[in-house]
Amino acid sequence: MIDLAIPTLETERLILRGHREADFENMLAMWQDPVVQRHFHGEAMSREDAWTRFLKGLGMWSLRGYGIFAIEEKVSGAYVGMTGAFEVRREMTPRIDDLPEAGWSLAARFHSQGYATEATRAALAWMDRALGGPAMFCIMVPENVPSIRVAEKCGFVRSHETLYKDEPTLVMKRPPQIGIVGVTTN
Repeated sequence: MIDLAIPTLETERLILRGHREADFENMLAMWQDPVVQRHFHGEAMSREDAWTRFLKGLGMWSLRGYGIFAIEEKVSGAYVGMTGAFEVRREMTPRIDDLPEAGWSLAARFHSQGYATEATRAALAWMDRALGGPAMFCIMVPENVPSIRVAEKCGFVRSHETLYKDEPTLVMKRPPQIGIVGVTTN
């Protein structure tokens, strides 16, 4: 694999690192799990679509200098999920093509442990330092209350609702900021 210079970040319980090909099966299982899938827009992801998304996640690092981190549990070494930022250029109104989009997905067995907030705060803190604290947005289905709480804990506020893939979608925005603490880079 070519080194994309993806940083490794550590929090109290987690390691955030670049994805490895060996992570794909765990990521696919996460995205196809009905517990996780119910919070996604559209149909369950096929293996082919998941592979394309996996590759796009790696490509963001090369093109933009930021992207998605794999989340690994320090104690067990288990694949927890993913967090970070990306650019999708979603077909929704109003369009939000000028801001990075934050996102996170965790395997169901890691829900309700605070991992999403811990990992996403670390990823955003790194982005603030590396990119000068850009404004960001995130989207979710309005029923995804746990994800809304994660977004709020990470500084996002409700902006508006719209449709994405013909489904109601909550858009949350995070103003430019610097100074989230608690992360070290290796």
